[in-house]
Amino acid sequence: MMNGKPDLSVKIGQMTLKNPIIPASGTFGNGLEYMDFYDINQLGAITVKGITPNPKKGNSLPRIVETKSGMLNSVGLENPGIDVFIDEKLEKLKELEVPLIINISANTIEEYAEMARKLELTFVDAIEINVSCPNVSHGGIQFGTDPDMVYKVSKAVRDNFTRTIITKLSPNVTDIAIMAKSAEKAGVDAISLINTLKGIAIDYKTRKPILGNIIGGLSGPAIKPVALRMVYEVSQAVNIPIVGMGGVSNYEDALEFMIAGATAVSVGAMNFVNPMCCLEIINSIEKYMAEEGIDSVDELIGGIIIE
Repeated sequence: MMNGKPDLSVKIGQMTLKNPIIPASGTFGNGLEYMDFYDINQLGAITVKGITPNPKKGNSLPRIVETKSGMLNSVGLENPGIDVFIDEKLEKLKELEVPLIINISANTIEEYAEMARKLELTFVDAIEINVSCPNVSHGGIQFGTDPDMVYKVSKAVRDNFTRTIITKLSPNVTDIAIMAKSAEKAGVDAISLINTLKGIAIDYKTRKPILGNIIGGLSGPAIKPVALRMVYEVSQAVNIPIVGMGGVSNYEDALEFMIAGATAVSVGAMNFVNPMCCLEIINSIEKYMAEEGIDSVDELIGGIIIE
């Protein structure tokens, strides 16, 4: 053991994380918003809110509705666009002592490539490619539902960014392992999954959809069994690290994702419920490992026992 404590560090591409816990994109702002609660440098890494090529106002209100064991959101990637992000937001994150992951979304392969080129000129540690976006060149079908498109988008970013690349997969597919293998073939360093599941909420009194955009993304504890299954399936199909996410509420959930095959774990909706949850999960994992005599998280990753 290092200094008598369990070793929580993991490696994702070129990044070394001091522990495997990462806030999920869209649930942690740009990170600085949580500094009032704790020192975010204690996290494994930070993923900022999704960025697009141009400014986006997002979807019409309401954008969030609580569901049983979860929430539906339809924010619509509201953001200032990559140029404003780089010029005005990124500098404030320069002093962070943890790896910085930038989540990017676009509507064409060329836009993904251009965003990668711009981020290559900055200090960011990694790009997370959100492929749950409509491909305007192919009738608005999501990139993440077509293995060929997953490959092409991942390859376009790989050709223009020399540091760590993570492809974030959509769960709204028939076979997620095929999508993961396409991203791996394109040369990305890791896979993150899952993004939200599609759902709607209806007010039975008015008979109208509650979300302004009608359809939203379901996250929270309700999707954990689905996410856990997909992490396991992908871990059997690829040889690159996985960042697992989907309904992680506590350290037990995080451990389950690692045992299923995830090298790191992202925490999403629970940040809204308990802003301290990421730090609590880190501390609880360390305590659990010490009590069980587990020297390194490497002993947990992919440790599922199938008899």
